[in-house]
Amino acid sequence: METTAAPSPRLRDLSPQQWKSGFAAWLGWLFDGLDMHLYTLVATPFVAELLRASSPADPLVGKRGALIQAAFLVGWALGGAFFGRLGDLLGRSRALSLTILTYAAFTGLSFFAHEWWHLLIFRFLAALGIGGEWAVGASLLSETWPKTWRPWIAATLQTAVNLGVVLACFFGWLLEAQPPRAIFLVGILPALLVLWIRHAVPEPAEWHAARQQKKQRPPGIADLFRGEVAKVTWPVLMICGISLTAHWTFMFWQQAHVRKLDEVVKLAAAEQNRFTTVALFLVMVGSVVGNYFAGWLAKRFGYRRAIVGMLAAYGAIMITAYSRQPSWEALRVWLVLIGICQGVFGLFTMCLPPLFPTLLRTTGAGFCYNFGRIVSAAGVVFFGLFTSVGDVRTALFYAAFLFVPAALAALWLPEEAPDAA
Repeated sequence: METTAAPSPRLRDLSPQQWKSGFAAWLGWLFDGLDMHLYTLVATPFVAELLRASSPADPLVGKRGALIQAAFLVGWALGGAFFGRLGDLLGRSRALSLTILTYAAFTGLSFFAHEWWHLLIFRFLAALGIGGEWAVGASLLSETWPKTWRPWIAATLQTAVNLGVVLACFFGWLLEAQPPRAIFLVGILPALLVLWIRHAVPEPAEWHAARQQKKQRPPGIADLFRGEVAKVTWPVLMICGISLTAHWTFMFWQQAHVRKLDEVVKLAAAEQNRFTTVALFLVMVGSVVGNYFAGWLAKRFGYRRAIVGMLAAYGAIMITAYSRQPSWEALRVWLVLIGICQGVFGLFTMCLPPLFPTLLRTTGAGFCYNFGRIVSAAGVVFFGLFTSVGDVRTALFYAAFLFVPAALAALWLPEEAPDAA
């Protein structure tokens, strides 16, 4: 079922409810990016502290740190499915509030971790909320904002995540003289947003109407694989599972690759950190540009063609970049281009939820997208086997080929939503 928001060609024609829904989702995604990356800033020194390791270079620090990150990715995926279901049962605004409270509370509680497995549990629980916020926020906007605005809303939401990462870096710089655990207290801030959401953001009229019309048992996850809806579910599952595996392999291992560049490998640890920070910043700059470029492509050619093209470009650029060992100077250009291609995931935000019926909208989007995150967690570990012999570049090179079947699967992506109640 397509959403019912009336066309509003000009920003000044948008209603107060539409503005409030957009602002709530944007802030939720901003704090998603913040809480998501606080751990990456202090992972090595904090895990070393929890293990009472003599040095951050201790191999056990890296192994435990990777397990914590894997737990985070799995929690992220499960949270998307769980809170996505709650979004269909309880409403978008209520579920959005619960997701933000969850990731704010457990990010803050990470401050009190005294064993590495304490941190693993807190990061897993925080990830439940971070994963859930994507499906709920995306569905909220797809039901309140006009269809003509969706590509730009998708770009703006994805940019909020990028700005959240930058905000995390700011707090990392601000608290660099403090113990590593102190930065997790910043993660409590999003909880204040919930007070405003519950007061100012109503449930979408479309959700209320669907609930009133559907007097029988609400549809469940099994209904994603029945009838016409199954024709949407299967290609979306394939696209998310394959593309996110390649994407997270890049995001997780690209910094390790930067540290092994000829210009970097012999530097002191602090100088290596500076190079990896610059690398991540370049990817984020490219991603912000890519979000709006993807929106323009979607407006010009449609979602399906835009997604196919950007997935294919992501793979081609990674294959070219890592086919041989690049210099730092060349890699900087490739990182920006890869970041631009990451704008494709912004399109998922507004493209996927409307493909599912109203009472399966957050369930379907959350299940499919977060299934991809579970697959990507396994994929990151699989491609990480290449790093056992120190060849991170090879892992990145071969991971890039996954974008080929992802782009082919996107050819089966419907442009319009199925006609279901």
